[in-house]
Amino acid sequence: MKIVNRGFMTVAPKQAFWDWANEFEDDVVFSEADEVEPNVYLITEDFFEIEPLIEQNFKKIFKNELSMITDTEEDWPENRTLELFLSWFTIEIGSTVFDLEKNGLSAEKID
Repeated sequence: MKIVNRGFMTVAPKQAFWDWANEFEDDVVFSEADEVEPNVYLITEDFFEIEPLIEQNFKKIFKNELSMITDTEEDWPENRTLELFLSWFTIEIGSTVFDLEKNGLSAEKID
């Protein structure tokens, strides 16, 4: 086991996000009750306050979460504010990440 030099932020959709996402899906209706697993974003391990971390990263995370539903940016909410982000997602933050795998970590850059 290894410790990774990152903290983490989990981002789980709330019903408001699913209400928006359901506009683009005809076959399935998503709901907060579905208990979809959150996405995990690695962040700096050295932080003292949570709010600045969220403020610093919410635009990139918001963009990524929206793009998983539709790549058409014209369909995204125009005012992607921190307030909207927090009303659409539940955020949890932690400072310790353990790697239980023996093989090395790999990363792929996405935009």
